[in-house]
Amino acid sequence: MHDQASMTIPIKDITAPDISCSNCQACCCRLEVMIISDTGVPGRHIAVDEWGGETMLRLEDGWCSAIDRDTFMCTIYENRPWICREFEMGSDECLDERAEWALLVAGKG
Repeated sequence: MHDQASMTIPIKDITAPDISCSNCQACCCRLEVMIISDTGVPGRHIAVDEWGGETMLRLEDGWCSAIDRDTFMCTIYENRPWICREFEMGSDECLDERAEWALLVAGKG
């Protein structure tokens, strides 16, 4: 038999102001993003590697070319790649990337 405490499911409040795409400086937008299906990503944001694989173009500083540098929001949101669609704000992966980015910025990564 289970007691009440063991059946409690922790809930993460993703509406909290500390978990928002607009305030994290889009550290996920520094990751390599493979384009695995056609979602309408404009060609100017696509890089093709030597084997013909397509990724989101990253600028010289490593940031995705589709990120608005003033708002850190995606300029092609409606046509973003599937990988970006699946990367959920506030998820464990998101929080891990934020933590790694904080270490990098602090010079510890």
